[in-house]
Amino acid sequence: MRVAMYYNNKDIRIEEMPTPGIGPGELLVRIEASGICGSDVMEWYRIKRAPLVLGHEIAGEVVEVGEGVDRYKKGDRVVASHHVPCNTCRYCLNGHHTVCETLRRTNFDPGGFAEYVRLPAINTDRGVYPIPDKVSFEEATFTEPLACVLRAQRIAGLQPGETVLVIGSGIAGLLHIQLARTLGAGRVVATDISEIRLQAATAFGADAAIHASKGIPSEVRRVNDGWLADKVFVCTGARPANLQALESVERGGTVLFFAPTDLGVTLPISVNELFFRNDITLTTSYAGSPADHVTAMELIRARRVKVNKMITHRLRLSETSKGFQLVAEAQESIKVIVEPQR
Repeated sequence: MRVAMYYNNKDIRIEEMPTPGIGPGELLVRIEASGICGSDVMEWYRIKRAPLVLGHEIAGEVVEVGEGVDRYKKGDRVVASHHVPCNTCRYCLNGHHTVCETLRRTNFDPGGFAEYVRLPAINTDRGVYPIPDKVSFEEATFTEPLACVLRAQRIAGLQPGETVLVIGSGIAGLLHIQLARTLGAGRVVATDISEIRLQAATAFGADAAIHASKGIPSEVRRVNDGWLADKVFVCTGARPANLQALESVERGGTVLFFAPTDLGVTLPISVNELFFRNDITLTTSYAGSPADHVTAMELIRARRVKVNKMITHRLRLSETSKGFQLVAEAQESIKVIVEPQR
């Protein structure tokens, strides 16, 4: 089978490797669509394991079923989680599935930028989700990123009527905007450095879209009746954006850092100003639980979160390198989908 082998962001080669064989409890899935995630182009994080096949936002069709698998059959349309929890450790039992040691060790074979993927037995058992009839393969690839956003907004404790500030209006930011609107946010404000993405933020539900070069705290007050934001979701790792977040949250509010920074980035934190005097909560979120994946798929099926119009590029497997450049440059793309069977 053909795979897009990652060596670095500018060196992705179409190579041949054997189609994985499956064993008991496993599935072989023909990949029909695979989204390029912002984390795929975090070169400092990925390159130490290169060469490898990336891609975890997958949707496809089951083509082989291992012995003992009775919940799925050949021809089923599915999405799958690349990382799955054990569901029995102290972390899982306390609702912290995404810090489970098992979740950190599990993965696909080889990755979503390939014609076929083997799902190990543990992934097949607790990380496969049927695609509803009215959901396309392309739309289904949003299940994993939307699950991540669902968990983040739950951790942040978003309540109906609250003002939300989304810093960074790439695909994650746009999903945050749509979900916050779906969950009843009173006002949603978005920022970015790209005019294209600011326009997208407005199109997907933001009440105001502000260029990040402006004084964000004062601009938030201007469009929010003099108040700062109750909830701030930081969807970019840029240090200035993280600093803006700390200045843009209202007393009693929450800042959730959704995107990692580059290595070595630190932020100045005033314990007295942020915590003691203003009761600010700083938190993070990583990945999504199995329940979040189920909810995400239902939101996509019900069109409560509209994902199809977020897709700006549909590429062949041979064009994966172009896709990585589009995502890394973050200029004219929003969501880039690779379709290995084209």
